[in-house]
Amino acid sequence: MKQIVGRFAPSPSGRMHLGNVLCALLSWLSARSQNGSYILRIEDLDPDRCPRHYADLIEDDLAWLGLDWDAGGSSGGPDGSYYQSERTAIYQHYFDQLGAQGLLYPCFCSRAALHAASAPHLSDGRVVYPGTCRTLTPEQIAQKSRTRGAATRLRVPDQTISFVDGLQGACTEHLPTECGDFIIRRSDGVFAYQLAVVVDDALEGVTEVVRGRDLLGSTARQIWLHRLLGFEPPHFVHIPLLNDAHGQRLSKRGAALDLGVLRQRFTPQELTGALAYAAGLLDSPRPVSAHALIAQFSWARVPTGDLCLPPDFF
Repeated sequence: MKQIVGRFAPSPSGRMHLGNVLCALLSWLSARSQNGSYILRIEDLDPDRCPRHYADLIEDDLAWLGLDWDAGGSSGGPDGSYYQSERTAIYQHYFDQLGAQGLLYPCFCSRAALHAASAPHLSDGRVVYPGTCRTLTPEQIAQKSRTRGAATRLRVPDQTISFVDGLQGACTEHLPTECGDFIIRRSDGVFAYQLAVVVDDALEGVTEVVRGRDLLGSTARQIWLHRLLGFEPPHFVHIPLLNDAHGQRLSKRGAALDLGVLRQRFTPQELTGALAYAAGLLDSPRPVSAHALIAQFSWARVPTGDLCLPPDFF
């Protein structure tokens, strides 16, 4: 049986917040409960938005919580750098591979223009790209390039992707109507998340991806991209989002959710216990270490709907 390889892949654009901690805890527990290994990948594709000192704080916060990793972060590992900002040449290789298949084209559409136009909008607010730039002629591309830089989109086929999520169950997405051609390199030359995350998960041997349910909509295109590049897709588990005791969605910008503040108010065991209780792993929000939860961890205990923190958490 193939060894489980889990990962935590935060974007260090600020201090870790409570939602990040929940994802780190559940992904770590899942990997450790299956005697698997665990990777810390720093998704700092845009180094201007993701300074290294935030990545360093993530490592410090994980260590404070008692969550260890076998490879990644500043300690590195067998797969080279685990900072996406240092893996540009790798992404370029696979970008060129897609280009050689005739699957890429330049796109000059702005996000604002797409939202304002009559492009299809899904129930979660996502805009399905209508293919505006898909059939531009070389002359039109040259003309538009004089006034605006182009992003690069990947053509999707008329194909339906089906998969079974570890918590959300059976999922199906028709790529042209529910996804559309998507960006894999931004107009400033930075490779997009969709390409980088697929390449990294494949090359780093990740077999299980645990992340927030808000990313469920990107899964079908990533599975298709895995297969297109000759990789085996990992198993996906999309966890519920956190609410306060009144059922209101927590704001990522809320200062009370910042680990810098939370570490002054709680011990690692108190914070872990509150999250474990919200996730259905404890019958009361009592202090507990992450390691003490390994033996009893099961995805069957984690609800599929949004999670609520204990009433007295704040």
